[in-house]
Amino acid sequence: MRALVIAVLAAATLTACTTAEKTASGAGIGAAVGGAVSGTAGGAVVGALIGGFGTYLAETGDGQCQYRNSRGQIYTTRCHFL
Repeated sequence: MRALVIAVLAAATLTACTTAEKTASGAGIGAAVGGAVSGTAGGAVVGALIGGFGTYLAETGDGQCQYRNSRGQIYTTRCHFL
């Protein structure tokens, strides 16, 4: 069952478009894995932090981020924090 949950969450990450969506799904996968491995809520929190931060770093490594405008169009530009 754990493998199925992880596989479904991983598939959700692949469907995410913007940097924020990918970071959120990375945090979700991290929480699921952390909770499954440790069996505690603290493990899920740590997993979410590691998964979200790791995904964010991977997505912004080149200094480019994807954003969605008010019309739903996705565009790539320099990350706002840089």
